[in-house]
Amino acid sequence: SVAFGGATDRTDRPTTTTTGAMAAKVTSSVSRGVVARGGRDAPGSSAAARASRPSRPLRRTGSYAAISNASSVKAWPRASTAAREQQRRALAACQAAKNGAGKSNYDYDVCIIGCGVGGHGAALHAVQQGLKTCIIEGHDIGGTCVNRGCVPSKALLAASGRIREMQNEMHLKAMGIQVGSVSFDRQGVADHANQLASNIQGNLKNSLVALGVDIHTGMGKFVDNHTIEYGLPGRVDVGGSLTARDIIIATGSVPFVPPGIKIDGKTVFTSDHALKLEWIPDWVAIIGSGYIGLEFSDVYTALGSEVTFIEAVDKIMPGFDNEIARLAQRTLITPRNIDFRTGVLATSVKAGVPGVKPVEIELTDFKTKEKVDVMEVDACLVATGRVPFTQGLGLDRIGAETDRRGFVPVSDKMEVLGKNGKPVPNVYCIGDANGKYMLAHAASAQGISAIENIVGRSHVLNHLSVPAACFTHPEVAFVGLTEEQARERAEEEKFEIGVAKTSFKANSKALAELEGDGMAKAIYRKDTGEILGVWIIGLHAADLIHEASNAVANGMSIAELKFCVHAHPTLSEVLDELFKHAEVDRPAEVKPKTVAKTVATKA
Repeated sequence: SVAFGGATDRTDRPTTTTTGAMAAKVTSSVSRGVVARGGRDAPGSSAAARASRPSRPLRRTGSYAAISNASSVKAWPRASTAAREQQRRALAACQAAKNGAGKSNYDYDVCIIGCGVGGHGAALHAVQQGLKTCIIEGHDIGGTCVNRGCVPSKALLAASGRIREMQNEMHLKAMGIQVGSVSFDRQGVADHANQLASNIQGNLKNSLVALGVDIHTGMGKFVDNHTIEYGLPGRVDVGGSLTARDIIIATGSVPFVPPGIKIDGKTVFTSDHALKLEWIPDWVAIIGSGYIGLEFSDVYTALGSEVTFIEAVDKIMPGFDNEIARLAQRTLITPRNIDFRTGVLATSVKAGVPGVKPVEIELTDFKTKEKVDVMEVDACLVATGRVPFTQGLGLDRIGAETDRRGFVPVSDKMEVLGKNGKPVPNVYCIGDANGKYMLAHAASAQGISAIENIVGRSHVLNHLSVPAACFTHPEVAFVGLTEEQARERAEEEKFEIGVAKTSFKANSKALAELEGDGMAKAIYRKDTGEILGVWIIGLHAADLIHEASNAVANGMSIAELKFCVHAHPTLSEVLDELFKHAEVDRPAEVKPKTVAKTVATKA
């Protein structure tokens, strides 16, 4: 028989079961490619019946394709709610049957603890490989990214970016556009972010349910390498235990709050609280000038706040390439109501009362550890990074432990390493919990890599090919090393690097948008053309970076990229010009592929 959920299923519907004959019939339909959708392939189907059925089966070609198709299950035209539910269950049954239900000595082939972007990506890939899969999630489907991070923050940035653009009268006037006074509704902006997070969370859940992935509610804890017990404190209606041949830890991370700082969620808060946009302070101190701090400075200044960065090191944006950081300071900091204090620590932060009592921030010199100042501001955002959420996993029961920072040590294949430094059989860890690269899409890539290794196809993710972006206005994006890091590597390995640069001011599309501020730079080996790093600051940099990151992932040299063709006029020509500016000592022998002859022959 094929089961549809159960008491612990997050779909909140009672357990129902098809008979063996019915499951066989459904599976047979899958093998014929009709997937219980009627149409002309279904014997005896009527026009009325066909009208109430979906027009095509779900396709599983990637996480977002799955999300989109799963969402469409809710909107199948001309079908009643009951019919849609029956169709959804039939699809789930088909997938569960295809995944090999009942063929294993374990309840599942793969169990994933946590369902953020990493856990979701791993689950989709596991299903594609025919593995019976379940997820244990104690909070919200989608994790930090969807509910308290990437997704809602982009909604705030989108809204505040529009406000900033419409308030820039000189920019609009140069394009012949005149506008009156611009105002905004704070609650409306906040609702936009909340609604987006809710929609994406629902889409993620629907995609899993539609593919036959079981979702169990609770916090997972190891009993042994193949057994997990789960539950929630104070809840008796959820919980239990299950077994799986392989287990993946994908528990994510939480905001890091330094000692001496007490969060009240109102005047002293982390990004989790800031995304709610409950009020707009006149003056906000932001501790930390990384991605999170920069993006919120973009939001707050567009909405009318003044911002002061507090940074421990001697420069702001310490993780950026130095040249890109200088340009970012000229475009993102200097023209706006932003100042900064560098080389100091916020050793004490006392909460205030909105509109009544200010927040007091004690500043201490980073080197001498002497108290140097006390700031009084309306609010303080703590954006000092994130720490792994790995407590309570029971790693000691499988012979493993976290490092001093709380990360789970893993091999290049995402295998959890035991106390003896050797892989723990059948246990993997992905995403922020392992600390290799704390980005949502990196977690998803690691999840896919882990599944590849689980099914016996050895796979190692090249983390230097994973892009990153800061969604300010303009955006900053990069892949690989900074120029400074590349020069250090070149000195150690005894090779020479080349640096190519180009400006957005030379791009027709950017000039048409009156957005010529920006540049791109590539760092590469002059002897081989190997791409070591690419940095972009400018309009849609976060979208442009993927050509470079995919080139790195596929081992393409910068000489090979010169033969790629880019549509004109587009922003992509910024990278086209960048690659053509690169000079390699011994260019690789690259022969442009002439597909015209092949096409003509076939024709």
